[in-house]
Amino acid sequence: MTLRHVADPDKRNEAIEPSSLVAHFGADEPLALESGERLGPWSIAYQAYGQLNADKSNAILLCHALTGDQHVANINPVTGKSGWWETMVGPGKPYDTDRFFIICSNVLGSCLGTTGPASLDPATGKPYALTFPVVTIRDMVNAQAKLVDRLGIETLFCVAGGSMGGMQVLEWAASHSERVFSAMPIATAAKHTAQNIAFHEVGRQAVMADPDWHSGRYLDEGTRPEKGLAVARMAAHITYLSEQALHRKFGRNFQDRSAPTFSFDADFEVESYLRYQGRAFVERFDANSYLFLTRAMDYFDLAKEHDSVLARAFIGSRTRFCIMSFTSDWLFPTRDSRAIVHALNAAGASVSFVEIETDKGHDAFLLDVPELLDTTRGFIDSAARARGLAVPARRAVP
Repeated sequence: MTLRHVADPDKRNEAIEPSSLVAHFGADEPLALESGERLGPWSIAYQAYGQLNADKSNAILLCHALTGDQHVANINPVTGKSGWWETMVGPGKPYDTDRFFIICSNVLGSCLGTTGPASLDPATGKPYALTFPVVTIRDMVNAQAKLVDRLGIETLFCVAGGSMGGMQVLEWAASHSERVFSAMPIATAAKHTAQNIAFHEVGRQAVMADPDWHSGRYLDEGTRPEKGLAVARMAAHITYLSEQALHRKFGRNFQDRSAPTFSFDADFEVESYLRYQGRAFVERFDANSYLFLTRAMDYFDLAKEHDSVLARAFIGSRTRFCIMSFTSDWLFPTRDSRAIVHALNAAGASVSFVEIETDKGHDAFLLDVPELLDTTRGFIDSAARARGLAVPARRAVP
């Protein structure tokens, strides 16, 4: 494996030549997938912050959500915007880069440097498109484990993430329990519901109905299914918010007008907002990656191979867990988190649970929610004491 950093990413295709650290695995190091296929050669792109201590006991792996990426606490080279979790990651923040070595990788099947459908197939020299093998949450985690191995880290101090990132955290804790000292699954579930699968299918069908999709070969044709992907994003974005948040932000307010136009223009502010979200999304994300990653979430069911008894996935686990949910999250409601807590209790695991009251919906885990920051900081400090890592005196508790 080799590591490299690419500078000056202007106008670069981030799927092929990412502006972040990249771990390359050759054809002699294929990744075995749940589907039975073997992927190789393959690469995983990641960012790292802070310093790894001498005994490599302070590493935290952060797992991103569906359309996230490795740029958790730095300027995103595609959008030019701040990292997606800068409220949580940085000096003095809950995931403190002065104390911990923070790793965040782009998941398998995505489009910012980790091998996915937009990557070049070495057999053809063209993008994989739909010939890329269907991947699962477990495949993503196994790829991350290969990266952690090559960084020389035996045990991760913490694995944390929300939504699809939370699914990865649960998979880490179930499949690599001995390597995870503490875990923070946030706003997530141990399996996808029929409703969530249905929302994903609407999005996939919107992409595939776009005439510019070309059965997935749009990159070869020099096109992009922008309209279909934008509609998929608009539909999904509604599920990330709550009714209260939408009402508070937009109500029934008109956009730059005082009366309806009696047309199908974006009369309402909420319509304009969703159209903006759709346009912005297509500029940074690959349509085929959206298909593959939503399918990975749909397939996730941690209890399935344990006779549908979730507790059996965690038997013998010595990992410390902190589960968090949000009162207004209807995409991954609190009952999903409680099911995980009950399973961990039944398995005899160490678990704490916090339901945070907020009207910000599912996306609350990405926002500046004081209770989220305080809970994370408290759990990390408690786990650090148990791990024998230093805790700032100003936050020391009996």
